[in-house]
Amino acid sequence: MVTCCFLHFCLVVGVQTNAHFLLKSDISCELCVTVTAIMSPACLKLPLILCLVWTAVAHAGVRGVQWRESGGSITIQCRSPDNQDSLDLRLGLNEEIQVFHRDGTSGKEIIVKEFAGRLQTNAKHLNVDILIKNLSPNDTGPYSCSYKKYDTSAYQEVTTKGDGSVLLVVKDKHAGKDEPKKCGQDVILVCVVIVGAMLLIIITGFVIWIVHKQNRSRRSPKKPRRVATNEVYEEMRGTLRH
Repeated sequence: MVTCCFLHFCLVVGVQTNAHFLLKSDISCELCVTVTAIMSPACLKLPLILCLVWTAVAHAGVRGVQWRESGGSITIQCRSPDNQDSLDLRLGLNEEIQVFHRDGTSGKEIIVKEFAGRLQTNAKHLNVDILIKNLSPNDTGPYSCSYKKYDTSAYQEVTTKGDGSVLLVVKDKHAGKDEPKKCGQDVILVCVVIVGAMLLIIITGFVIWIVHKQNRSRRSPKKPRRVATNEVYEEMRGTLRH
C-alpha cells in the first residue's frame, strides 16, 4: 500500500513537471490518486524530492543532482571512454528521449526539436560540454551521456555510459507565495482521509471476524449429556422394588 501510494505521488508530480523519468505503477490505489490530485503544487514538493532521490539511487548512471530555476541554464560535461564512435545525450530513466547526438567521425551534430535554439556545444572530438539555456520544469529529469562503438568481433553496436550524467530539477520561480497556507490545509485533509480509510478497514475486519466466529460456534455439534452413575443406580433400584 505504501509503495503503491508513493509511486502514485510520483506519477502526479510527473503530471505537474513532465518528469519523464518517473516509473509507471499499476492503478490499484485509486484512493492515493484521488488524495494526491487535490494537493496544491507546493504540497507536491516533498513527494517530488522523494521521487528524485529514489530515482537518483535507482539510476546508477546519474552522478549528482543539479537544481535550477526556470529560465536558468546548465552545462552537462560528457566525457568519453577511449575510441568511441558517437555520443548521445539522452533524457529519462530508460533514456527514451534523445536530446543531442554527435558523430565522432564527421563531427555532425543533431539537436532534437524541443531543445533547438537553446542548446549549444563546445566539443573536442567526443568530449562535449553541452549548454542548455532557458530551462523550464519540463526539462526535469536524468540526463545520461551514452557512447556507442561498433564491435567488429561481435558484429554489433555496444553502448557505454560516459562521465557527466546529471539529475536536473527545474523549479518554477513564479510559483505562488500563498501556497504554504493552502498546503497545510491539504495535508490535514489528506491525513483525515487516510486515517478514516484505515479505521474503516479495521472496523470491517473486526466485524468479519465476529461473524465468522459466531458461524463456527453454531455449526459445532453439541456434546451429549452424560448421565451420572448414581442416577442410573437409583433408577435400577426403583425398578426392582416395583
